Amino acid sequence: MLDTTRQLLGGVPMLLELAVWSVAAGVLVAILIASMRESEHLMLNWIARAYVVVFRGTPLLVLLFLIYYGLGQFAFVRGSFLWPLLREPYWCALLAFILNSSASGSEIVRGSLQAVPFGAIEAARACGMSRFLLLRRIVFPIALRFALPTYSSETILMVKATSLASIVTLMEVTGIASKLISTTYRVMEIFICAGAIYLVIVFLVTRAFIALEFWLSPHLRDAAPQREPKRLAATLP
Repeated sequence: MLDTTRQLLGGVPMLLELAVWSVAAGVLVAILIASMRESEHLMLNWIARAYVVVFRGTPLLVLLFLIYYGLGQFAFVRGSFLWPLLREPYWCALLAFILNSSASGSEIVRGSLQAVPFGAIEAARACGMSRFLLLRRIVFPIALRFALPTYSSETILMVKATSLASIVTLMEVTGIASKLISTTYRVMEIFICAGAIYLVIVFLVTRAFIALEFWLSPHLRDAAPQREPKRLAATLP
């Protein structure tokens, strides 16, 4: 099992690369889609709605198969400038992950923006803040704190979803595990090692989001030490 773990660790860089790029690009696309959903332009609003319904409602495995096996059937795709990328399993898997992550993330972003207290926005306008300054100083920081807990779950789901990349021949952790099983037939031992690797990565991601949420909440961090003296004072005779 130690030898198996050492071999499986060779797929961790591919796993992390897929997860990081999927989440990072997914956040940018999610912000764009959420902005379109909040737009007063009816066409943009309906395009964003259709995007969320299609890519959030389609299973990730089906979406991966459609991109990897399906797009090559169209002559205009094979003749386009995108074909050198779409014929590679890495870019097909990354595209499927980004589409899925951004569709779910856009709803998280939209809900966080709507959760910003209207009183804070009105107070900023009363102070004479411009629209850009209002977004930068008030709306985005508050919305980010609201979105972090939910987006941490989305990130964890994306880390675990990278195991599907092995279906299109990418040698990340699950891909290497499948290859080892085909030669050793040690299913239980190999998948226990693979599961332990995923568990450690998810634990580290969770702790990173908790630390980020704590860093982005200075009002809670500064208030925590002040409650302790009051508790101690209440216990004194």
